[in-house]
Amino acid sequence: MSFKKTLLAAAAVVALPVLAQAQPVSGLYLGAGVGGNYLDKTNIKETPSTGDTLSAEFSWGYVGVLSLGWGYGNGLRAEIEGNYRSNDVSAFNVSGFPESLGRGTATSYGVMANLLYDINLGGALGGITPYVGAGVGYIWHDYDAVGNQVITITGDAGNWGGQAIAGLSLPISALPGLAVTAEYRFMMTSGHEITSNLGGTPSRFDVDNVNHSLLVGLRYAFNAAPAVAAAAPVAAARTFLVFFDWSKADLTDRARQIIGEAASSRGAGVTRIEVNGFTDRSGPADYNMGLSQRRANAVAAELVRRGVPRNEIVTRGFGEENNLVPTADGVREPQNRRVEIILK
Repeated sequence: MSFKKTLLAAAAVVALPVLAQAQPVSGLYLGAGVGGNYLDKTNIKETPSTGDTLSAEFSWGYVGVLSLGWGYGNGLRAEIEGNYRSNDVSAFNVSGFPESLGRGTATSYGVMANLLYDINLGGALGGITPYVGAGVGYIWHDYDAVGNQVITITGDAGNWGGQAIAGLSLPISALPGLAVTAEYRFMMTSGHEITSNLGGTPSRFDVDNVNHSLLVGLRYAFNAAPAVAAAAPVAAARTFLVFFDWSKADLTDRARQIIGEAASSRGAGVTRIEVNGFTDRSGPADYNMGLSQRRANAVAAELVRRGVPRNEIVTRGFGEENNLVPTADGVREPQNRRVEIILK
């Protein structure tokens, strides 16, 4: 696969989820990961050519990544990454010679700039957030005594490279801002020309650098707000109206029915019941004040009889104040002769 094709593939991976809703990471964050790295077999081209065909194969090695990034709060993140990979040689082959075990170590290290996108799945994976990304940067590739009993290559060279990233993050609720990450990274460069002296004669070796990395790590966002428990919904106040005959504080059958409905409506979230008595504007004001209080007391007693604790009930008499229907003094208005039961 060519370097250009790899970068195009990585860009396509990033572009696919642009319609998804992002899981936002805002502000500065620090990430780190470690894991295993597989370095693909490389066919080595020697200049000047000796006519031999060279190739090296590698064992699984290790990889470490450290990144400093910034989340834009809409799913996009940008970061600078430092990385290190190391793989021991498992076989080194030279045409015309029997296949033999290889020796030496190949390492890569460099700096890359990455653009990543977090995909919000709305909690479908229990808080896990997938993400994808791509990066470009400069990578040095070092061969330390890579070869066999016939030939040994030692040297390093740098070149531009690119990578594609696919990962998952899981937040740790006990530590706001901290998340566990798991990633796959495909990283390759456009080749390295390593100069090495063979028997005192300098030769150039063109080697590939194609890596498959599996990492686990941690990411910490510095400005993450602690999770706040959702407040319990406040029950909306409900009001029930009980009406009375003129100059009476006795409860009618209809009044008892309404009071029963109010008592039945008392449930979760109701901590206070206001029972407010009123009169119309007929009769002396001081008499009406006492009458309004008696009406409130009568309703409160019926609520208690229906099972409402007395300590939840507050009774008040307002007399002629706060008429439902404004009237002149002395007018008998049935709707003003009432008790309001307010559940809060």
